Amino acid sequence: MAAPSITMDISHQSNLKLRKTERKFLRKQNKARNTLLRHEGIETVSYATQNLVIANGGLGNGVSRQQLFPVFQAWGTVDALLMPPNKPYAFIMYKTTEEAKRAYVALHGKEIVDDLGQKIILYLNFVEKAEWKPLVLHDLPPGLLVVEEIISSEDEKMLLESVNWAEDADSKHCQKFLKHRRVKHFGYEFHYENNNVDKDKPLPGGLPDICEHLLEKWLKEGYIKHKPDQLTINQYEPGHGIPAHIDTHSAFEDEIVSLSLGSEIVMDFKHPDGVTVQVMLPRRSLLVMTGECRYLWTHGITPRKFDTVQASEHYRSGIITSDIGDLTLNKRGVRTSFTFRRVRRTPCNCNYSQVCDGQRKEMLPSFPESDKEASQLEQKYVHRVYEEIAGHFSSTRHSPWPCIAEFLKALPSGSIVADIGCGNGKYLGINKELYMVGCDRSESLVTICRERQFQAFVCDALAVPMRTGSCDACISIAVIHHFASAERRVAAIQELVRLLRPGGTALIYVWAMEQEYNNQKSKYLRGNRINQGTKEEIARATSTEGVRADHRLGEVHQDSASSVLSTNDAQKGGEGKSRRGTSSELPIHTNRTSFHSQDVLVPWHLKKNTGKDKATVPFGSIEPQNSSPICHRYYHVFCGGELEAACQTLGNVSILKSYYDQGNWCVILQKG
Repeated sequence: MAAPSITMDISHQSNLKLRKTERKFLRKQNKARNTLLRHEGIETVSYATQNLVIANGGLGNGVSRQQLFPVFQAWGTVDALLMPPNKPYAFIMYKTTEEAKRAYVALHGKEIVDDLGQKIILYLNFVEKAEWKPLVLHDLPPGLLVVEEIISSEDEKMLLESVNWAEDADSKHCQKFLKHRRVKHFGYEFHYENNNVDKDKPLPGGLPDICEHLLEKWLKEGYIKHKPDQLTINQYEPGHGIPAHIDTHSAFEDEIVSLSLGSEIVMDFKHPDGVTVQVMLPRRSLLVMTGECRYLWTHGITPRKFDTVQASEHYRSGIITSDIGDLTLNKRGVRTSFTFRRVRRTPCNCNYSQVCDGQRKEMLPSFPESDKEASQLEQKYVHRVYEEIAGHFSSTRHSPWPCIAEFLKALPSGSIVADIGCGNGKYLGINKELYMVGCDRSESLVTICRERQFQAFVCDALAVPMRTGSCDACISIAVIHHFASAERRVAAIQELVRLLRPGGTALIYVWAMEQEYNNQKSKYLRGNRINQGTKEEIARATSTEGVRADHRLGEVHQDSASSVLSTNDAQKGGEGKSRRGTSSELPIHTNRTSFHSQDVLVPWHLKKNTGKDKATVPFGSIEPQNSSPICHRYYHVFCGGELEAACQTLGNVSILKSYYDQGNWCVILQKG
């Protein structure tokens, strides 16, 4: 009699498990439906149509067109597969409603493996229309030329084999092992500490002999006008990049020439007015930058393992378009670039004096070259400053931001939530149904939290003394932009993820470089109502002579791997106007104006009559006559897409939502 009972029990458990799985799918489906409507304006329907939206199956979470299309094509004739860039969903359009219904039944809740080897479950909903507003397509930057198949595969092989990475670092070719790439210099060494070359100290041996016939050929064919005398060879592993930059005007002549070997890559070009153009550089192609493109536009490579590219087989080089019916992911390989330049012997007289280091009175400031220097910069211009201004700062931080409050109020009752970088604790009491704890690097701000009866403690956001997986949710509001290197910013995100349980979510806010979005100014810019006295005070503090719209010149820093427009405010002269206390390492931003640099010092005008801040002159500050002390906080303001790119370097997270909120880039991520 025992056997039938056991059989029935097993059958009952199986049914329970099935129902549990179905309920889970239903919850996920509803969540995807609500997210699409609330955040993207995409309305799903309860009846069958020809069109499906695939949640969890987009370019933004590592699923390529080649991976998704065959799965859905097996269930009917696919008219179109639309994959918006950087979004975790896609649209599939069938010939008939019956085909779409078959696909829905077969594939809803189906598990696939993405291009990184991670398992992803697809959640489907029907939609009436699959609409997507196309992005504005820009032309190539003036002066940019891409020549495909400039060399043969045999020449490529010889060039790659000619690079001896086994040489000692102190060899005559000045080989260097940087954090994100291997580098060799020929002809002249490029000095990263000042982004220039020593023109009086050529390296022995000149350029490699193997390059000579190529250069002569390109000269003869008219691709280049001058024979280079300096070569930098960079080797990039998948996932590595190079920050956006302009090669130093005073160091090199007009032409910058780069040969791509081993793998294709997408390079980002950005104009100071914010126009960004993504250009595919095929394997064995030659990139030539002259004129405006060389002197004014920044160029860089986003650190990631996959590029969003055109899916069409005939597409080779040029601008990556916004046609979501022809986008997919392309896995990066090991890329080696040969970048040729000609050392400048005369002063630069280009037409872009506002960004030309040779036409300004001062050299641009330097940035941290190591993790130690980044930590020291944060200590001086973040930690010490907030400790000094805590009272005044807290008095200006009292109104919670609606979207952050909405996130906290939507969490289930009883959730354990950590506010990493909680400041004065203004978000710790938003939802009384949560168990919230805050932490901050500033002891004075934590004291304010405790005075308000909140649970808070002092710690570094890179090393939070809480158990792994102990939180249902985390928030990081206006914190990560204070870390002074790409690695430290990613490490801060990784620490948030460590605290989360599987399935837990984190909300991250960082200051945006784009303070105008969709033709609307942010509150930060709209608050630009400065009286004349304040203007004069700012002028004394920043020591500028009116030049703000400037770029980061020189080759990139060894420590940076972010997808950034690393521009600097090229602020002129003013030597002697500001006191010794103002750092010369970074440009000083003018408050309530657009950003022209991603890495800046932002002034804080400290009121002297705010409690413990009275009569205090903070470290790293200046005090103009008859004005409040001014201290400077370090910020790295994020470009659009940069925060998502940093999150996507982590293998165990998915981005549920990314958006712009009043001058901030924001992400909600989930731990896998």
